[in-house]
Amino acid sequence: MTNWLRTVQKWLKKIVTTATIGEITNVYTVHQTQVQEWLTKRHRFLWQRLYLWLWLALICLVTFSLRNVYDLFFPLRELKTLPQVLKIQVLVMNGAVFLSLMICFLLHKTKFGRRYPGILFLGSSWSLNLTAQLFATLKGFALPDTAGWSLVFLSQAILMPTRWTLHLISQIGVLIYYFGVNTVLGLKTPITNYTDLYNVTFLLYVLWLCIICDLGVYLYDRLQRSEFYARKELELTNTKLQLAEAKYRSIFENAIEGIFQSSPDGRYITANPALACIYGYNSPQEVTDNFTDIEHQLYVDPKRRAEFVRLIEEQGFVSEFESQIYRRDGSIVWISEKAYAVRDEQGNLLYYEGLIEDITQRKQAEEALRVFLHAVSHDLRNPVLGTVMVLRNLLNQHIENIPQSPNPNPQSPIPVPRLILERMLQSSDRQLSLINSLLEAHISEVQGIVLHCQTVELHTVVETAIADLEPTLRENQATLTNLVTADLPLIAADTTQLWRVFSNLILNAIKHNPPGLQITVNASCKGDKLYCTVTDNGVGISPQQCERLFDLYFRGDMRNSVSLGLGLYLCKQIINAHGGEIGVNSQLQQGATFWLTLPIIREKSH
Repeated sequence: MTNWLRTVQKWLKKIVTTATIGEITNVYTVHQTQVQEWLTKRHRFLWQRLYLWLWLALICLVTFSLRNVYDLFFPLRELKTLPQVLKIQVLVMNGAVFLSLMICFLLHKTKFGRRYPGILFLGSSWSLNLTAQLFATLKGFALPDTAGWSLVFLSQAILMPTRWTLHLISQIGVLIYYFGVNTVLGLKTPITNYTDLYNVTFLLYVLWLCIICDLGVYLYDRLQRSEFYARKELELTNTKLQLAEAKYRSIFENAIEGIFQSSPDGRYITANPALACIYGYNSPQEVTDNFTDIEHQLYVDPKRRAEFVRLIEEQGFVSEFESQIYRRDGSIVWISEKAYAVRDEQGNLLYYEGLIEDITQRKQAEEALRVFLHAVSHDLRNPVLGTVMVLRNLLNQHIENIPQSPNPNPQSPIPVPRLILERMLQSSDRQLSLINSLLEAHISEVQGIVLHCQTVELHTVVETAIADLEPTLRENQATLTNLVTADLPLIAADTTQLWRVFSNLILNAIKHNPPGLQITVNASCKGDKLYCTVTDNGVGISPQQCERLFDLYFRGDMRNSVSLGLGLYLCKQIINAHGGEIGVNSQLQQGATFWLTLPIIREKSH
């Protein structure tokens, strides 16, 4: 008997646990936290409703008990066929049921009741239904209490519409006892002409009573679950919206660019603190309050607003729209606008939205650069160029052979040794080269390197650069080994600019090392690029200098040099413009290796 009870207990526990978890996880694939929240909510709901049902069951039991007490003293017509002893036994039975319900009441408020409301549910349900069955069994007959079952099952389904598996277990327990125990004991019902345990009508009634109750509980429980998860999703969506709004508000408030929304009639709808600062106001509110006519209040040239609107109408947006504007104090600054039109579903214009950047400093820098380039070009380059032309003309006339007059005429030529003229010409050429490099470096800073690329074989570019440097190599007693082969893949490059890179790297090695230098030029394939090197065995470069070697105007503490630190900077600009990289590997007294990469032209697959 004990083993049978343990088996039934395990089976019931398995049914309850499996049904509870299975119906959640199989129907909803949601986050475990939400599942736990739902289970907790449903658990609390069952616990709260169980308290109400216990009260209702007690009140119902008391009313029937009062009826029985009244019948003892004032017999009721519907109960006159019952023996007096049976009436008293029914009162005793009601007292036992009342006691069991009170025990459930007391347990309901304890930790046990809060933790296991399902057990109290089954206990209270079976107390009402099985007490009468036990009493009938002791008296030797079976009691088909359809009225009692109907009241219990329906009241539970109405007041505690959750965990339909508990309702099913409660019903199965009662029916197993009625049909199982009474059949084993061979008991009959006390009903005249219907002594069998069941008939078709009775079975259909009990079956549909249980089905309707359980189905109602299942549907309500499912509805509650759906509503719970829908509410959770709504809360999650609202949280995300709040976070997104907070994030947007943070970006809006802390952005360094001015952010605005303006109406088609020329008013500012919204503005952020950065825009207020650009316009010289203390707060965004002042911007929206004061600007009612952007066209005339903001722009130095009122026509810029019309141009702004025209471009947006044609393109849908404007970018880098530069204009001069008035600040609050009347000063004039430059701004750059990026904006687009916001429209409704019907395409009607609602407002303009965009960013504004203060570019006054950039405009001033560009103007200063233009002045600088003009000054360098006209005030330095042209005089040096004129000096070069004069010196070359004098060299062509061999003026060193002209005799010197005792009474020189201011207009007569002055005899100068040819060697001095040649040195003067070399110095002037060097100055002209430095000025041209200076101009090119600053132009490349503003406009970038302009390339005229074509399909190139690298070895031809390297050979041309080496051939042009032959006199310099001989003069400095340098030995150059060219390992660049003709079987390398083709590249797309500007031959003139690439020639300058290799010339600069070779000349850089010669200028900063003593005579007798050994230089090696090499190139090989590495992936989709050519890896080129110019290596020397000279004095080397410190790691600290290597880090800044390609910076503009950086010269370091190498041997005597009159350069401005532009050559390697321009090499980097040229290589980067080709889509490659350039760098140097060196240590003091260990020579130097300048390396660069160039993209290879890949043949298209057919």
